[in-house]
Amino acid sequence: MTISIITVTYNAAGVIGSTLDSVGSQTYGDIEHLIIDGASTDGTLDAVYKYRDAARYAVGVFSEPDHGIYDAMNKGMARATGDYVVFLNAGDTFHAADTLQTIADTAMQWRDAAKGFPAVVYGDTAVVDSDHKFMHLRKHRPPRQLSWRSFRQGMLVCHQAFYARTDIAKATAYDLKYRYSADVDWCIRVMKEAERQNLPLVDTHAIIANFEHGGNTTQHHTESLRERFAVMRRHYGLPTTLAMHAWFVVRAVIRR
Repeated sequence: MTISIITVTYNAAGVIGSTLDSVGSQTYGDIEHLIIDGASTDGTLDAVYKYRDAARYAVGVFSEPDHGIYDAMNKGMARATGDYVVFLNAGDTFHAADTLQTIADTAMQWRDAAKGFPAVVYGDTAVVDSDHKFMHLRKHRPPRQLSWRSFRQGMLVCHQAFYARTDIAKATAYDLKYRYSADVDWCIRVMKEAERQNLPLVDTHAIIANFEHGGNTTQHHTESLRERFAVMRRHYGLPTTLAMHAWFVVRAVIRR
């Protein structure tokens, strides 16, 4: 079973090294690493080419201007050839050296003779600082039984901890009208397709991703919240979206 890792970069020389090291340290070797660069002008590509030349697995490097991170992710998906695809962008890392082995073992355990691999394999996420030291688990925790309806409560599974079966992922491109929350919309649509095909979404019961505090969505928090409201309205309707946001406010007050 091959796992396609897609890493989107743009002038990321200061953070790309940790991501490349994390992929290179994986004990599971049947991987494809696609690096989609937005025509960086710093030292990003120098580090990437050095990494590619020393890698023991397939590494594809593609550098050209794009129309933002989700456009680059679509380019990566179009090139992916593995059974699963996961997005591990510059600065993000796997939680442990055996993370991909955990994903592969879980997928193989749930493989169906007729329907193939599960639609999604997912897990928990640790938030780390700029030195990649553990800070805390992500506020939103993955449910034991995930469905597309679960995201009414927020993005309970981090993008980096969401492994989508590649055939489903490719048929579900990121909607470029969203600048900051297309990943939320994409995950929901992948899970909707899984339900349509009666394919399972499987929990690894493990921490499988590290998310560095202060990423693109964190830096554009207000815009991201507006888009997430629009995404929720698109999939769950206005009454449900308003009710859930009212609960978010109440919950925040209670936790103070």
